[in-house]
Amino acid sequence: MTTIEKVLYTGKTHTTGGRDGFARSDDAQLNVKLCPPGTATPGTNPEQLFAAGWSACFIGAMGLAAGRRKLSLPADTAVDTEVDLGTTDGAYFLQARLNVSLPGLDRELARELIEEAHQTCPYSKATRGNIDVELNVA
Repeated sequence: MTTIEKVLYTGKTHTTGGRDGFARSDDAQLNVKLCPPGTATPGTNPEQLFAAGWSACFIGAMGLAAGRRKLSLPADTAVDTEVDLGTTDGAYFLQARLNVSLPGLDRELARELIEEAHQTCPYSKATRGNIDVELNVA
């Protein structure tokens, strides 16, 4: 396990009620109602929050990869992340698909940026070897 030498930021949240509760950040920038996936109850769920965080982080990692090549990402770069919650033998697991759109970039260059980002993105590192992850060029 890698030990962090310098902490750049600490996200802090307070959550009550689990999947039927509320979560808010210490700076009040995040304040959401939580609900179980697939219900009609208004609110979001941990899988959606994880997908949003991973997508944002992944775009940042692709930007770094592009910058190393003296390139800029297309303005309309997007990542559609799907996080599945499922079971195997009665135990809960996650799996994910990152569908990356880099309009105007050569498909091979796009694939290289995506692969490099997957090696450097902290969310990708955290999930590596723990969940099935599929990377797709959209």
